[in-house]
Amino acid sequence: MTMNLRKSIFTALAVCLAAVAADAKDYSGHYRDLPIKINQVRDVVIPDYTVKLTDFGGVNDGVTLNTEAFAKAISHLSSKGGGHLIVPEGIWYTGPIVFDHNIDLHLDRGALILFSENLADYPVIKSDWEGLQTYRAVSPLTARGKKNIAVTGEGSINGNGQCWRPVKKMKMTDNQWKSLTKKGVTNEKGDMWFPNENIRYVHEHQDIMAKVHQGDPKATEEAHDFLRPVLVSFIGCTNVLLQGVTFENSPAWNVHPLMCENLIVDNVNIRNPWYAQNGDGIDIESCTNVLLVNSSFDVGDDAICMKSGKDKDGRDRGVPSSNVLIDGCTVYHGHGGFVIGSEMSGGCKDIVAKNCVFIGTDVGLRFKSTRGRGGVVENIYVDNIKMTDIPGDALIFDLYYGIKPGAPVPPVTEETPSFRNIFIKDVTCRSAGRAALFNGLPEMPMKNVVLEDCRFRADKGFTLNHVDGLTMKNVTVEVPGEKITYGEGVKNVVID
Repeated sequence: MTMNLRKSIFTALAVCLAAVAADAKDYSGHYRDLPIKINQVRDVVIPDYTVKLTDFGGVNDGVTLNTEAFAKAISHLSSKGGGHLIVPEGIWYTGPIVFDHNIDLHLDRGALILFSENLADYPVIKSDWEGLQTYRAVSPLTARGKKNIAVTGEGSINGNGQCWRPVKKMKMTDNQWKSLTKKGVTNEKGDMWFPNENIRYVHEHQDIMAKVHQGDPKATEEAHDFLRPVLVSFIGCTNVLLQGVTFENSPAWNVHPLMCENLIVDNVNIRNPWYAQNGDGIDIESCTNVLLVNSSFDVGDDAICMKSGKDKDGRDRGVPSSNVLIDGCTVYHGHGGFVIGSEMSGGCKDIVAKNCVFIGTDVGLRFKSTRGRGGVVENIYVDNIKMTDIPGDALIFDLYYGIKPGAPVPPVTEETPSFRNIFIKDVTCRSAGRAALFNGLPEMPMKNVVLEDCRFRADKGFTLNHVDGLTMKNVTVEVPGEKITYGEGVKNVVID
């Protein structure tokens, strides 16, 4: 090897290493001065090998189906040990995309991946939904048990969710409803719309869904169109990066990492129509080591939500969502800004949410569960949250989610949920329907909740039920009437 050739090789290698170093992002600043130790998430490692979707027959005309092109490109990358799949500008119409190890799906600016409205393109598979093991149509973006996977860039991913989702009339204006009902079908009462007759029929015959949960093949086939998927389903994956991309218009939840480890969600934009049924933003379920930063949400249900399985399925799994850091996010419409539950049967612990803004969410900070769930939520730290135009509660703990108070008090068992050691600091809410509701269970009150340096301006003050250990230090409650209403089972309240 000549001296000049050796020098050229070393120069090229140095350039490549410099490019990798330049692309690497330092997240250490988010972990400084935390109230508890949160382990920093490890980076995703993708081999330095790149192909374009057009190399495998991809066509960006918004009409040609690119399912095969995506599959060929990912298969080729897999054969090389992984790499980056570049999706150039244009509309890339496709069926489901299934990840392999060490794959980065990178969307250039102006790229739109639009998933097919042909529901038959999404076969039913064994999966999870709302914390239970069941069957669902395969998700548009799917990965199971993969390592080092990423979705990056500046483009958009659209799930064509309007082809799957029912819509409630009360959520629409008269003109919107009139336009919507020119196609599809409505129920007999005329207050709910469905994209097709099959979805309406299964919705009204829930006995079919009971058979689906049991794995009945005939029922599963019959219910196919009703089994709408989440847009992004990553299950049991390690080292996951979602960065820069817009995820929108999902059939159900937008982004659902389940039992993943080392997850970074950075500067993403997650959108669903505000009327989208089950249109959550991100549902982090039974995941360990998570960093969610600098992202925005405008969705039809809970925005940033922590979960860990439902009832016996969640308790049997026994994997809490833990070691989670949320920093610098903005939520517009949503049922809740930052939410824990109600499917939290495996527990949630060691979670920090800070420096977030909620504008017009139905509720600000939302903690919810119910009898039968079980699970322990503990060591939750919330700091520097700004809210305005909250029509409901700025802060709510509701352990009667989906049930009504007044039933006989059961004994404490593994089915009894527990919320304890929750620390909320520097929350400012300019306007809300109510400052806070604490609605614990008589058999298991909320324990050791601390509010410090908080300011609430609302139509109503605090309502307390079944709380054992509430400390409020330097808390301002500006309301027309009573600042605090004491209900049943309130003990050890300290106001400084």
